[in-house]
Amino acid sequence: MRKVVHIDMDAFYASVEQRDNPDLRGKPVIVAWKGNRSVVCAASYEARAFGVRSAMPAKRAERLCPDAIFIAPDFTRYRAVSGDVREIFKRHTDLLEPLSLDEAYLDVTTNKTGLPTATLVARTIRGQIRRELNLTASAGVAPNKFLAKLASDWKKPDGLFVIQPEDVDAFLLPLPVGRLPGVGKVNEEKLAKLGIKTVGELRSLELARIEQEFGRYGVRLYEVARGIDENPVVPDRATKSISVEDTFQEDLLLADTEPMIRRLAEKLWSASRKESRIPRTIVLKLKTREFKILTRSYTSDNPPSSCDELTDIALKLRDRVDLGRQQRFRLVGVGLSNFQDAGESKSQPTLFE
Repeated sequence: MRKVVHIDMDAFYASVEQRDNPDLRGKPVIVAWKGNRSVVCAASYEARAFGVRSAMPAKRAERLCPDAIFIAPDFTRYRAVSGDVREIFKRHTDLLEPLSLDEAYLDVTTNKTGLPTATLVARTIRGQIRRELNLTASAGVAPNKFLAKLASDWKKPDGLFVIQPEDVDAFLLPLPVGRLPGVGKVNEEKLAKLGIKTVGELRSLELARIEQEFGRYGVRLYEVARGIDENPVVPDRATKSISVEDTFQEDLLLADTEPMIRRLAEKLWSASRKESRIPRTIVLKLKTREFKILTRSYTSDNPPSSCDELTDIALKLRDRVDLGRQQRFRLVGVGLSNFQDAGESKSQPTLFE
């Protein structure tokens, strides 16, 4: 049986700012550029007390917490601190899978320091982060990845929660289905229509019924409801792409998709800030009412430097779609791909269909 630890740095960007500037400690700090179309990259727990959250429009965050101190993000510094955190992880295991700059999975079924339990490994790592980096991290310990990630969120901030193998059912069954990976708002509403609100109720559904309702994802849903996750911790898994999309309640004309593209670009920009590698390609995806999928993409040596620039590129890609003024669309998505390490060989910008 695997022993997996999920480490999640607490309010990472904001905590680094508070650590490096004592005048910010104990104050509501929001890491974001100010502006009508900027989004929150991170918020200190003092700001979160006012309802501020990551990926929220900066203007809304300012209304919720008018006394907040806005700090422009410094991703070069955050990446350097993230590297320091990972060096601590590597003292304990080589089976390390970073998810972003501020979180990672560690397989400590056997560990390099000879500590007798995964719980002690997690406690030791948290202590080293605190003493050496003056930052806090929350940790979850469990028999697999998805349970460990759930556990790390259980006692945030600065917490440690352990799910022993014999306690999996007691932990899972009362949970709202929305806590399961992949169950977003749409799937949660779909399950509610089936009378399913908790993981325990989800277990009452046969696999065939779940597959009928949710297709291929139904198998995954069936397994996680039973605490099953066979996915191993994969070291050095490089990000290939990240994307966000939205299915409209009613089919829309192309000209009416701009508000959705802007919102998705903001969400994508916020997510991309956690990546240590640099995306070279921006992709716009559209699905017609007839379910035909179209993509337009732009590849450049210089990735977008702001949310506004990413949004502008996405909108210009939309302008390259010509299926007639009356064509309606049911879905739009914006993505980033072709991730490379900083300093990799440069290529000429290319605009292509």
